[in-house]
Amino acid sequence: MTWKRIEYTGWGRALTAESEIARPERLSSLTKLLAEAPGPAIGNCRSYGDACLNDGGRALQMTRLDRYLAFDPETGILHVEAGATIGDIARDFAPREWLPAVMPGTGFATVGGCIANDVHGKNHHIHGSFGQHLASITLMTPKGKKKITPERNAALFKATVGGMGQTGVITSAELKMMACKGDIITVTERRAEDWDEHLTLLDNSRATYTVGWIDATAKGAALGRGIVEEAETGLGLVPPRKKAKSVPFDAPGFALSSPVVKLFNTAYYRRVPDRGRTLVKPITDFFFPLDRIHDWNRLYGKAGFHQFQCVVPLASAPELKEMLELIAKAGLASPLAVLKRMGKGRAGYMSFPMEGYTLAVDFPNRGRAAQVIAELEKMCAAAGGRVYLAKDSLATAASVAKMYPELPDYAAAVAKADPEGIFTTDLVRRLNLRGGAA
Repeated sequence: MTWKRIEYTGWGRALTAESEIARPERLSSLTKLLAEAPGPAIGNCRSYGDACLNDGGRALQMTRLDRYLAFDPETGILHVEAGATIGDIARDFAPREWLPAVMPGTGFATVGGCIANDVHGKNHHIHGSFGQHLASITLMTPKGKKKITPERNAALFKATVGGMGQTGVITSAELKMMACKGDIITVTERRAEDWDEHLTLLDNSRATYTVGWIDATAKGAALGRGIVEEAETGLGLVPPRKKAKSVPFDAPGFALSSPVVKLFNTAYYRRVPDRGRTLVKPITDFFFPLDRIHDWNRLYGKAGFHQFQCVVPLASAPELKEMLELIAKAGLASPLAVLKRMGKGRAGYMSFPMEGYTLAVDFPNRGRAAQVIAELEKMCAAAGGRVYLAKDSLATAASVAKMYPELPDYAAAVAKADPEGIFTTDLVRRLNLRGGAA
């Protein structure tokens, strides 16, 4: 197996690493690599910060291990290798009236990455997190292969799901797929004129899939305005898919300047009529809207961007509103800002979700962005919330330890599974996750 030294980044491109990367195509190759030169597994590097980075070390890129191993149409259980992407699974199985039960915002996320980050989707308020729909996970370590389930290996399972790849290399998983009505989706869009209406629409939604786009530049009476989308899968003719576009170069700084973003957000908000509207789309256009623009992260320029995503309890909605006010006043937000209502579902010690509201906002990596995000982190902690490690690049070990009370349980399980620390990554070192509570 050939190792290649490369410089690479997470999707945010603000943090970089130089590592030796190997790309095994078979389990036999992976077994040999783990025996001779073990290192953490990575996928398509769609986590935003340093979760996929191992500067100065080695990493195993799993994207060539992407086969479907078995599917039972009676139970809906799909046995699939960890390098398969959620988008491919959705495209292949939706015509057969099955979908992954939970899908993140990009179809380029691998199954292994979805497990390691216990991702959530637009249906979290009903169906919980990705890890709650796993029948089993197969792990590979230098000591061999192990199949784990929530029932037989509770501590190891909870340290693996949402555990940032620290218990071993995920080679495959059995997914409990969810029945759907077909490969189209009917989407109803409604304007929310302000913060209170936005939360009311999210709270009252009974749709299977619900998400809110929020104008993070709006102030005053318009603070919190946005568009709430509710969706259901269905049968029918699939609308023509538009050809994917790409961003061919790093955009200049003025492309996402405050005046440009404000103008774009105003136009985007007004594209939905006052009375709302209903559209029919291919499922992938709804679940993975930004995948239609390849390399969209280049819009933030060479310096990249940081995303701040937090979740706070339902009772802390006023505190979340104060965070949005700070973001609007800072004038640094991009057009990419999302507000969702979350349920209670989570599967691992370090899983992000809690019942409440989650806000995600992108910030170009310039000016006072780091300072604003640090203040938001403090406000989030004070509100009893937590930040999403899959998106994080700036949080501190002390704050994360307070946000994740099960960190000591996680650290103990990881120490038992990987006592030599061979699967440690930059994020784990930065946040001292294997050291327990800070």
